[in-house]
Amino acid sequence: MLNITDVRITKVEGDEKLRGFAAIVLDDSFIVGDLRVLEGEDGYYVAMPSKRKRDGTFKDIAYPLSNEVREAIEERVLLAYEAATGNRAISRIERGEATVVRGDLLGVEEFGFTPKSNP
Repeated sequence: MLNITDVRITKVEGDEKLRGFAAIVLDDSFIVGDLRVLEGEDGYYVAMPSKRKRDGTFKDIAYPLSNEVREAIEERVLLAYEAATGNRAISRIERGEATVVRGDLLGVEEFGFTPKSNP
């Protein structure tokens, strides 16, 4: 399982939906930045780092390959957001509305990686 050893939050003021940016540190040795804490109609959620394509749409550039990992990241980031800001960040996970990994994103095999099998 993913070992998130630190979460860093930068609060954003004055935006309609964006509440902050987050960076997660994995195993005290790798940082993933530009995660966004957003507030939607159904509560707070975490958007993965993305870049704008030439046609104006966005594509995630780093993302979890399973719902379990996505939920773990969202939970840790939203708890860190709450601690940093004092604002209650009710997530879709808490409401039992966990998201599904997007089907348009590449899986492990499509990247040419072989998933580890559990012994």
